[in-house]
Amino acid sequence: MDTFEINRLHVAELLGRAERERVVRQTVRARRDARRAARRVSRRKAAGRPASTDRERFAHAA
Repeated sequence: MDTFEINRLHVAELLGRAERERVVRQTVRARRDARRAARRVSRRKAAGRPASTDRERFAHAA
């Protein structure tokens, strides 16, 4: 195995690690956001208000 091949494998490994870390971070962020949203909804329900407003429900479409 020549140096070029070794370097390429090393780079691939590093990229793989970076990709994994990115996915983990995304997952953590998604979980946290989901928990936050769930808390917000339950607080709203406890206050007798609708779980979510149309504005929030369609915010992603804007």
